[in-house]
Amino acid sequence: MKATVVDLRYKMNDVLKALDRNEKVTVFYRGKEKGVLVPSTQKKHLKITDHPFFGMSSLDTDKAVLDELNDLRKPRYDDI
Repeated sequence: MKATVVDLRYKMNDVLKALDRNEKVTVFYRGKEKGVLVPSTQKKHLKITDHPFFGMSSLDTDKAVLDELNDLRKPRYDDI
């Protein structure tokens, strides 16, 4: 799909629908290509049961809750 900056402003819903259809959106500004929007490759529907913290209360662990949360958040903080 081709879209201008004006399309991004006034027709963003159409641009998002194109991304949902896994189409690349080429953005033009004053007739020149400025960039390309590429659909995300992430999973769209994640289940709550897939999260590592789900069901932790039933586990027999000696760790404190804050220690468990820090272990879950560690990869996110290591990226910074």
